[in-house]
Amino acid sequence: MTTPAERRRSGRAARERATRSDHGRWIPAADRPDPLAVLEAQGADRVARLLPIRYGRMAATPFAYLRGAAAVMAADLAAVPHTGLTVQLCGDAHLLNFGVYASPERALLFDVNDFDETYPGPFEWDVKRLAASIAVAARDRGEDDDSARRAARTAAQGYAVALRRLAGLGELDVWYSRVDTAELLPLVREPEQRRQVAAELARARRCTSLQAFGKLTEERDGRRRIVSEPPLIESLKKSELRGIGKLFGDYRATLAEDRRVLLDRYRFVDAAMKVVGVGSVGTRCYIVLLEGRNSGDPLFLQLKEAGRSVLEDHLPPTRVDAEVAAHQGGRRVVTGQHLMQAHSDIFLGWTAGPAGRHYYGRQLRDMKGSADIDTMSPDLLRSYADLCGRTLARAHARTGDRLAIAAYLGTADTFADAVADFALHYADRTAADHAQLVEAIEAGRITATRGV
Repeated sequence: MTTPAERRRSGRAARERATRSDHGRWIPAADRPDPLAVLEAQGADRVARLLPIRYGRMAATPFAYLRGAAAVMAADLAAVPHTGLTVQLCGDAHLLNFGVYASPERALLFDVNDFDETYPGPFEWDVKRLAASIAVAARDRGEDDDSARRAARTAAQGYAVALRRLAGLGELDVWYSRVDTAELLPLVREPEQRRQVAAELARARRCTSLQAFGKLTEERDGRRRIVSEPPLIESLKKSELRGIGKLFGDYRATLAEDRRVLLDRYRFVDAAMKVVGVGSVGTRCYIVLLEGRNSGDPLFLQLKEAGRSVLEDHLPPTRVDAEVAAHQGGRRVVTGQHLMQAHSDIFLGWTAGPAGRHYYGRQLRDMKGSADIDTMSPDLLRSYADLCGRTLARAHARTGDRLAIAAYLGTADTFADAVADFALHYADRTAADHAQLVEAIEAGRITATRGV
């Protein structure tokens, strides 16, 4: 095992591969792949009839485009030198992929909450995607470039400060660290902002399976069924329901024994296909309605398709044994989530389905909530950016060499300033790519369904 001093030296040596100021100098590569071609290639194995919804959602704003274009940004990040300081990446660390959820002890936590693209890679890729998303979102809200840059810099600075603090802690202290939302409200100084944050947290606490039961189900032929709202929610044929039953059984087998005992107290009621997110539209996602003690004791689970991470084409393959390889997609997501989150969903599991497709399962709603960035003041957006940066640092400190990363970052603001510059450059690129998508839709080269 290397000593702390050796780990710090390796971090400082990484500046020879990519200086801290290098992160701010970004221009599109001469051989940059066509963004539309990247998106269309992603859609080749998706449900074709749903792809117009994906393009329609991405066309709404530059920020919506960025949310759906993780594959495009992965290629852009891979085209420039990186530090080689590896962590478990979220892979899609934009600011709306952070949020609140309930721990097993029912505390409301704030953490990274999307892992579809998780994969080991250089730590700065997550930081850059987070900062870029903040700059793009700020511009979408009408803020000028100075304000957008300050918000992006705040995220990178929050990351660096938190990472340096975590580098001084012991292993268990890092592993057990978490962001409890009970600690957040006192940090919000303005009364109106505090009321806004409190309202968001209260809304998350109401976001449960029981709430979903009221919104997503109806009485039909004397039985409770999931409401069909094509194309966003589609009922399944009997043969498809049998397939979901098999998928569900295989997923159950990956849960810990105590979770299987709990899950077995529920009975299968219904399932449906559901459209989710922006970048995920077109992947196969099913919601499963289970009933416990009675109809007033529902549980909604989600079984979502997990393909290859958008990072895999740009990074060395991970070392996996045969068992892991057999469930690479779903197990990759589950493993990444367990590694990065302070606490994970008690029903988090994986399975393989027909046609070699992989899935992961979790609760559909368990006090989950995300920030409403459209209503944030510039000050509140910067506070939120700082929170996301610090939270990302905690996730990276659990999986990477925090001493090496802290040594690479140093005590100066060079890294934060460079990432802020990158964020504005990439916001320009995102605006251009978004305009290209809108133009292709208007010209009829790409079919899009707006407002769905």
